[in-house]
Amino acid sequence: MELILKYFPNLTETQIQQLEALEGLYKDWNSKINVISRKDIDELYLRHVLHSLGIAKVINFAEGTSVLDVGTGGGFPGVPLAILFPECQFHLVDSINKKLKVINAVAESIELTNIKTTHSRVEAIDETYDFIVSRAVTTMPEFTTWVKGKISRTQKNELKNGVLYLKGGDLTEELKQYKTVKAFLLSDYFEEPFFETKKVIHLPLKYK
Repeated sequence: MELILKYFPNLTETQIQQLEALEGLYKDWNSKINVISRKDIDELYLRHVLHSLGIAKVINFAEGTSVLDVGTGGGFPGVPLAILFPECQFHLVDSINKKLKVINAVAESIELTNIKTTHSRVEAIDETYDFIVSRAVTTMPEFTTWVKGKISRTQKNELKNGVLYLKGGDLTEELKQYKTVKAFLLSDYFEEPFFETKKVIHLPLKYK
């Protein structure tokens, strides 16, 4: 938790309490339903919470922003972002229902009221959002086909509506077809070695 306060020193008392509660809740749930790998659960704040909040270093979501989290798994990046941006709405989607059960229980425990979950493939979701976030569930070309038509054309934020994708490694080949893509290096914001090759990829709505 010190790690989160190091990079986000202006959290409210409620946000601190909610974030502090995550470790105990996820460890408890992980012993019943494996949502986070065994090695990662001990580094929850580094590998999951802070990694998710990398998006918050790239954009400060405006009040009323709607965000879809695709393939959310145990609730990342959606849950930490929902804690950080209580005035925004987060829709967390995953095709594995037991993971959503964990998210719903965690959200209820910390009184996180600005998220909803849906057990579905993203293609079946029939709504639009200001941003679509995800953590490396597939390649960007495949991901864009999944979320086609789901990004709102009404702008609320300085950063153009679109996809915010957490991904690592060399993405040159994968992203070369996109003219307007931008990669934000998380090593510019976080000094831990874990973030050396990690990025937030922003792909605006009109990316050709």
